[in-house]
Amino acid sequence: MRKSGISLLLAGVLFVPLAAQTRDQAKTFVKQAVEFAKKNPKEKFLEEVSGVKGQFHFTKGQNNELYIFVYDLEGKVLAHGVRRELVGVNRWAAKDPDGKPWIQDWTKLVKEKGNGWIDYKELNPAQNNKVMKKASFVELSNGMVIGAGIYE
Repeated sequence: MRKSGISLLLAGVLFVPLAAQTRDQAKTFVKQAVEFAKKNPKEKFLEEVSGVKGQFHFTKGQNNELYIFVYDLEGKVLAHGVRRELVGVNRWAAKDPDGKPWIQDWTKLVKEKGNGWIDYKELNPAQNNKVMKKASFVELSNGMVIGAGIYE
């Protein structure tokens, strides 16, 4: 009994840094995207996000399966690193399965604080679009909400 308790304790200790590292990677990825957006024309940045060969586009196994998404302040998708069909769609009224208006929430957050984390549920493209808990780091830059998230 004591041995299994120690194993569980060690597993918990090992799990926490991995989650923190993934959050750090998502935040760093967003910061890289923001810097790219500041140094390049808007069209080039948006193509880097949505274009299949862009550095901010989802590629399984690359960047821990992270991708960047970009919205305007009214909830319209400007670029998406995995779901290109959403580009141009206004998702302001979207809610997660628990009724949380996450796009409205992150827009309010970036307007008030400039950046931060939002927790909600969303489809995970790496898990056959299974609905999962997600935490996204979002940052306001030139009227765009730029973000990346991790699935838990």
